[in-house]
Amino acid sequence: MEHSPIIVIGHKNPDTDSICSAICYANLKNQTEPGRYVPKRAGKINNETAFVLNYFHTDVPDLINDVNTQVADIEYRKTPGVKDNISVKAAWKMMRELDVVTLPVVAKDNVLGGLITINDIAKSYMDDYESDVISKARTPYSNLIEVLEGTLVSGNPHNHIVNGKVIIGAANPQLIEGMVSKDDLMIVGDRIDTQIFGIEMGVGCLILCLDAPVNPLVLQLAEERHCSVITTKLDTYTVARLINQSIPIRYFMKKDNLITFQLDETVDSIKEIMSKKRHRDFPIVDDFGHYYGMVSRRNLLALRRKKVILVDHNEKSQAIAGIEDAEICEIIDHHRLGSLQTVSPVYFRNQPVGCTATIIYQMYVENNQPLSKEIAGLLCAAILSDTLLFRSPTCTPLDESTAKTLADIAEIDLHAFAMEMFEAGSSLRSKTTEELFNQDYKAFQVEDMGIGVSQISSINQRELDNVAERMQEYIEKNLPSMPVQLVYIMLTNIGEQSSDLLAFGPDAEKFAGEAFHTEPEGNVCHLPGVVSRKKQVVPALVMRLQEDI
Repeated sequence: MEHSPIIVIGHKNPDTDSICSAICYANLKNQTEPGRYVPKRAGKINNETAFVLNYFHTDVPDLINDVNTQVADIEYRKTPGVKDNISVKAAWKMMRELDVVTLPVVAKDNVLGGLITINDIAKSYMDDYESDVISKARTPYSNLIEVLEGTLVSGNPHNHIVNGKVIIGAANPQLIEGMVSKDDLMIVGDRIDTQIFGIEMGVGCLILCLDAPVNPLVLQLAEERHCSVITTKLDTYTVARLINQSIPIRYFMKKDNLITFQLDETVDSIKEIMSKKRHRDFPIVDDFGHYYGMVSRRNLLALRRKKVILVDHNEKSQAIAGIEDAEICEIIDHHRLGSLQTVSPVYFRNQPVGCTATIIYQMYVENNQPLSKEIAGLLCAAILSDTLLFRSPTCTPLDESTAKTLADIAEIDLHAFAMEMFEAGSSLRSKTTEELFNQDYKAFQVEDMGIGVSQISSINQRELDNVAERMQEYIEKNLPSMPVQLVYIMLTNIGEQSSDLLAFGPDAEKFAGEAFHTEPEGNVCHLPGVVSRKKQVVPALVMRLQEDI
């Protein structure tokens, strides 16, 4: 099976740094290491990010909702599908060659039609069937010829046996006269009289055993009466024993209420189903029923977890769903150490800078890799966004010098581009209240206390005032159902470098006021000079909350 790509992804509710860093780091990894590195996103992009990607002619990464191990990640068995008209003998032979106990039966365009198992074949031998089962199953003459290792002397191999029973013509005609009916399949030896008798009685097929020669008169009569003639080197007993093996598998296969799995189903979900069923193998199909392979409980013993590189976060609460089920290969981040755990040691690069993109640029330089105008532009935009054009207290001299270098490569004017980007991102009226809240929302855990902090930025104070009114009603309504106890919303004016902090939850405004040494107005704290969630707001809140824990 082809190795799955390694996913490079940022946090949920992605911002410009999260998206651009994923794209640029995947590009770097593809240039420096073997393998397939693919940027993905864990949420909807905001207007600012959309502007940046469009400006630098870059596709939006595909959205994924989780990184749980799926059926597609299993080393499942690609057992070839068979047609429903093959003989039981052919199916048995294939099972032995492939060392499987189940064969998928497929129709046109590889659509799954049924399953034939070794138990089904065993039943075809052991169960009692009437002598006309070969016609009830509409057995092709080609199957009969194959199983008996015979030669068709007269007749059409593409015809089917649709009427009659199997009869052995071992006695003289007088003894078997009452047993022979029209369209029967008659097994005979070298007695010409018995052969002619069968044809005259209207049998549909003569099987001549032990390579008995075909008399010209018999052949002429058979052709006149549309009677097929097959010769075989096998004896009468062997022919009678083997003849049911020519029946097409569609007569015995299971085709109703099949238990199938799809490639995007999680392993956890199929484990439960497998545990309740006695089947050994289960077919894998897509939404249209196309067959892909077979999966068994044994395949689950060697799972290939999704490989993931995380950028711009290391908190479990901010990571894509299913991260605990994935194999984290690397983490590139600039935030405080969070709650993520890994099974084995990983490459973890964490630097106290204002933006993940700054770190990634350093890695391009360290690996002697050139940057295209587009990659340089994406990294530069991420730095401008995260540092608010170098106004954020998280901004370091390294961030600023890096952004200037990248701007030269991307051939953009830093200030003009930043203003255009901020303006594109501050179109708040067109978004729903829920979209605004979630576009840059992060949850944190302080001991047993869950807190969520959302940041909404604009260069227009009137827009921010309008958002404040909308947020009051939204949070009051939704807080009881949220997985955190306290919610804070930063309404940041980029131009004035200040924020209004809205507080929701038990004593939320009290904690905020004490954390920032200010008197709240209702549930709002006015915070001049505060623009950074990471460096100014979250640390202050965490320290205050820890005092009560």
